[in-house]
Amino acid sequence: MAMVIQSLSGKLGLATGQSLPELCREHYPRPVTRGLWVQAEAVAMATDLAEVIGGAIALQLLFDIPLLTGGLITGAVAFGLLGMQSRGFRPFERVISGLLAVIFLGFLYNIVLVQPDQAGVAAGLVPSFSDVDSVLLAAGILGATVMPHVIYLHSALTQQRVAAADAPQRRVLLRYQRIDVVVAMGLAGLVNLAMLVIAAELFFGSGIPDTDTIEAVHAGLQDTLGATAALAFALALLASGFASSGVGTYSGQIVMQGFLRRQIPLVLRRGVAMAPALIVLPLGVDPTQALILSQVVLSFGIPFALVPLVLLTRRTDIMGELVNRRITTVVAGVIAALIIALNLFLLSQFLS
Repeated sequence: MAMVIQSLSGKLGLATGQSLPELCREHYPRPVTRGLWVQAEAVAMATDLAEVIGGAIALQLLFDIPLLTGGLITGAVAFGLLGMQSRGFRPFERVISGLLAVIFLGFLYNIVLVQPDQAGVAAGLVPSFSDVDSVLLAAGILGATVMPHVIYLHSALTQQRVAAADAPQRRVLLRYQRIDVVVAMGLAGLVNLAMLVIAAELFFGSGIPDTDTIEAVHAGLQDTLGATAALAFALALLASGFASSGVGTYSGQIVMQGFLRRQIPLVLRRGVAMAPALIVLPLGVDPTQALILSQVVLSFGIPFALVPLVLLTRRTDIMGELVNRRITTVVAGVIAALIIALNLFLLSQFLS
């Protein structure tokens, strides 16, 4: 699902030279545009909540730094990553790619140590839910993988990479962009798979207490696989927080500039977006639960980016020769319907 959505976002940027927020402002009524902007900012705050808490937990696990201090350090790193944009997009991409490599290698190391049952892994690939809590977790995984703010960002990044002079060049760039998306989303899927498999193999039915928290998982890894495995997990968590912090702040700039054609000082934007996380950390709220709920909020934000994306990419007057094929629009529509249905189910469960 993430591969299809991000491919559409990249194609939109290639075909039009504009980002998704810019096109929404151009083609939709002002009240609709303002509403989309408000929810996009809410999604940005949820993203910041996840990245700051994740980075803070990792710093506490690695160096015993208090959560609030760790949150501030994570926010400062985001500023440093954004400062690399002044050198062009490639240094920024290289740093983010390096952090993603740390995440992937950390979980690859642990999955090799675990040596899970291959038949069990294959059986687990069949989608199923055991209860409402499992649906909540699935929505969180969906939000963390598809990420609505990255739908906005990808449409802007694609147009900045290489300028296409004509239709054949655009099609070549589109092909490379699809390969890029497949590799990136494939790695993201493998990381999610590794997390679930490691948890199931090591902790299900093990009697180790409280393995539904990140801190307990870290301790459980140390007890079962050794200190190196726990270190790999903590480093992967830290890299995830740092990478997300840079991408989330960059996305916030694209959203405001596109929907409102305005920019505010980066320090102010970052401070507002980080406020919920810096409020949650000192209150003693369970950081793991806050992380999960923040990702569920991302899942609720996906349709607000996906529906306009599908509607715009199916229009020949906007996309030209890169307009969606009918089957592409149908598949994207089905994906949107599934995500909306999942969110409506969760909302009904919450209200009841």
